[in-house]
Amino acid sequence: MVMTPGLAFFYGGMVGSKSVLNMLMMNFSCLGVVSTLWLLYGYSEAFGDDAGYGLVGDMSHALLRTTQGTLSGPVGHQIPTMAFVMFQLMFAVITTALITGAIAGRTRFWSWIVFAALWVSVVYFPVAHWVFHVSGFTDTDSSGTSSEVGGWIANRLGAFDFAGGTAVHINAGAAALALVLVIGKRHGWPRSIARPHNVPFTLLGASLLWFGWYGFNAGSALTAGDLGALAFTNTTIAAGAASFAWIVVEQLRDGRPTTIGASSGAVAGLVAITPACGFVGSVGALCIGVAAGICCALAVGLKYTFGYDDSLDVVGVHLVGGVVGTLLVGLFADVSVNPAGGNGLFYGGGFVQLQRQAIASVAVMAYSFLVTLLLAWLVDRLVGLRVDSESEAEGIDESEHAESAYSPTTPPGALAPAPVQPRPVSRPPRVPVPRPAPRPNDHFW
Repeated sequence: MVMTPGLAFFYGGMVGSKSVLNMLMMNFSCLGVVSTLWLLYGYSEAFGDDAGYGLVGDMSHALLRTTQGTLSGPVGHQIPTMAFVMFQLMFAVITTALITGAIAGRTRFWSWIVFAALWVSVVYFPVAHWVFHVSGFTDTDSSGTSSEVGGWIANRLGAFDFAGGTAVHINAGAAALALVLVIGKRHGWPRSIARPHNVPFTLLGASLLWFGWYGFNAGSALTAGDLGALAFTNTTIAAGAASFAWIVVEQLRDGRPTTIGASSGAVAGLVAITPACGFVGSVGALCIGVAAGICCALAVGLKYTFGYDDSLDVVGVHLVGGVVGTLLVGLFADVSVNPAGGNGLFYGGGFVQLQRQAIASVAVMAYSFLVTLLLAWLVDRLVGLRVDSESEAEGIDESEHAESAYSPTTPPGALAPAPVQPRPVSRPPRVPVPRPAPRPNDHFW
């Protein structure tokens, strides 16, 4: 859960001071919207028994009516299903919140809420079923058996995704690209846009994301054993390597490393290692982190080449980073570190796993992009996604929330000016001070 407010700070520091509350609210509100839908039908749509062709779950777990008292997980490592319900809920929340960075500074709040509710229902829940629902994994009895059938990517295709490279990052990145194409560019972009108003916010958010990512990745082992420790270690290695690689690219390209670059690089490494953290060794994690740092640092400039206004580089970091990490599983997967996995190309497995990873990436990307494009167009037609030009130019915190993050007369981070003391109206007359007569040798001294 800490990742969602962490993401809010990460994004919030990079927007203008008069739009920061809208950015924070769009992220934080996902906790309320997605949690409600998850209870009603979302968990069942993602982890219910397959309704056909591995595409979506049935409504057998709607309102969580059949989950209490059951177990989920492999034999020997089962946990209460209600704990699994809450763990998976946080994936749904953060995936939806990730999209907000692409449309920062120009989106109506309630229109976003409508879009988020539709998107998580039509896009995220089914894709989570494809990727996360392993047949017989949920709703098991004490012997570990279950009759439930899961999604097609996990069970029929056999692609590896330990913690959500496809379902979370490729999914959110493709949706962000579709959404910015519908909502359009910011006024004045790319020549005149608001600069990041609070870079320490961004570094704080990146740090909270990194900390929360240990639950995201290591927690996906559902046990505090060897596999969880491996995912924990790989997550740290990849994030650190990617952050370092990003600032090296900045130094070579721009002549200076930046705080935002170091923060974004760490997030890029976390994104890329997500699908691989439980299938690769530490050397593979290092290579994936370096590749993600370099590729994502270069990819954030694609928006200027192709002319799409991705405000906070969701496409460059999450879509590109997710694709890099998912594909590199097909190169670095090592069955010796996880017997439930397989070998990638560099470990004698040939091209088979790489092909599976590519199919999963393209399938999730295409589905998310096309359906999001339709949903965004529909919401824009019905209620309008974008604020008016005047509100956008002046900052949307006042128009959307009737609030301001900072005092109108005090810039963020600055001290309030000292009160001005009134001068007396009348002053006493100046009395001339007599000067002594010059002495003969004054010019010498």
